[in-house]
Amino acid sequence: MTRIPLPPVPLPEGFADLAAEYADGRREAAVPRDAATVVLQRAGADGRPEIYLLRRHTTMDFAGGMCVFPGGGVDPRDDDHAVAWAGPTPAEWAARLGATEDVARALVCAAVRETFEESGVLLAGTSADSVVADTTGDDWEADRLALESHELSMTDFLDRRGLVLRTDLLGIWSGWLTPVFEPKRFRTWFFVARLPEGQITRDVSTESVEVTWIGAAEAADRADRGELGMLPPTYLTCLEVGTLGDVDAVMAASRDRTVTMFTPEVEPLGDGFTLSMPDQLRPLVAARRG
Repeated sequence: MTRIPLPPVPLPEGFADLAAEYADGRREAAVPRDAATVVLQRAGADGRPEIYLLRRHTTMDFAGGMCVFPGGGVDPRDDDHAVAWAGPTPAEWAARLGATEDVARALVCAAVRETFEESGVLLAGTSADSVVADTTGDDWEADRLALESHELSMTDFLDRRGLVLRTDLLGIWSGWLTPVFEPKRFRTWFFVARLPEGQITRDVSTESVEVTWIGAAEAADRADRGELGMLPPTYLTCLEVGTLGDVDAVMAASRDRTVTMFTPEVEPLGDGFTLSMPDQLRPLVAARRG
């Protein structure tokens, strides 16, 4: 597996100059695409959070070979006022996500849709207090494929089955914007969710070569040893989630969070430079590097 050096690491020579050229307007930055990703969790044998990771094909033009959470870019049809909805309103989500109401609606819809497309897990039910118990049948798989190929919108999928989005099953964790000098950029909101009782994950993503359930803390340890490739936001999320005692603690922590999008910037590191990280995560990283 390809390995990305984990923070804080020196940037290759010239990256700082490249970033400066974008910062002062000598180069034009790529326009970022809105995206949602979901840290899907369950209790491990020791009670601590396990997370669901997919390893992307090495040929992918973004994060090739990396381990990622289920997720992807927003489909324009995700912003549909007619989508069946249960839980916090789009306006409430907008306040927490730091986005407009339309963007918040699209992000929450994309988070649920992408989780279903890439894991077979559906955060929806027939009412505000129910959740689908099983999505493994051939009819579910046909719908999943239709969503993945954009033949079916999330709104039409839910309507056909008499379902509503269970937005209360999602929590918000963080937001990351790809550095300005990267040629392909995403503005990604990180959500957290618990694996619904009765549902199981399935290796169905066409963008991955392998999927696994692994303890969040173990995932960070294996990334440190070079056994798992991760981009810094994935690694830092595993590291932070792994410090919490169980899935309940993760979901409880998410209820108090709002998103201020974080864009890594170039900062000094010894005689060179590195990319910054959120200040609240620096002590966690320092403890591992000490």
